[in-house]
Amino acid sequence: MAVNRAEQRAATRQALLAEGRQRFAADGYHHVVLAEVARAAGVTKGAAYHHFESKAGLFRAVVAEVQRELGERVATEAERYEDLWEQLRAGCRAFLAAGTDPAVRQILLVDAPTVLGWDEWRALDEESSARHLAEALAALAAAGIIADQPVEPLARLLSGAMNEAALWIAGGGDPRAAEQALDRLLAGLRIPDVLQAHAGGVPAREGHAARTPPPGE
Repeated sequence: MAVNRAEQRAATRQALLAEGRQRFAADGYHHVVLAEVARAAGVTKGAAYHHFESKAGLFRAVVAEVQRELGERVATEAERYEDLWEQLRAGCRAFLAAGTDPAVRQILLVDAPTVLGWDEWRALDEESSARHLAEALAALAAAGIIADQPVEPLARLLSGAMNEAALWIAGGGDPRAAEQALDRLLAGLRIPDVLQAHAGGVPAREGHAARTPPPGE
């Protein structure tokens, strides 16, 4: 009996999440009414408040779900490649492509930063796609493919740029043009192969990476 009640609670929560996600993506946070979400999900308003306490609580849970799925999507695309550089490019392209997903656009990029506040939104982002980006950059620096440098500010700069590009795509921008711009941006980080070879596979140090070796060195 206890198992049945637990299953019922889980099913109710999932129904509210699914309906809330659909409405937040289609209508935006401020136009969604929690009682209407509950009715459409086939549960009482009391049940909605029991599980999430408020519309903001439901939205927070939806954001976490969408953010987690986006992180998994980015990681899956990156893991298709063994080459570290291609992993970075594939993961970044997957994030840009998410700009065509209404849930990602409206829920994560438009509403979440203002509804949840910047700090909470960043914390959720850092647990998923931003974490994968930071890990990829750290691996590239360790391998000497990009200059050895503090990873956190670089990850934040790239993450901000990709968030803006994803919004631009969502507003009708050309995904291919965004990918090309991203490739040019990333290419500026990469140490030329000749310098990687000159370093003998040892990670290049900041200030040393960009130096062109004189003839005969």
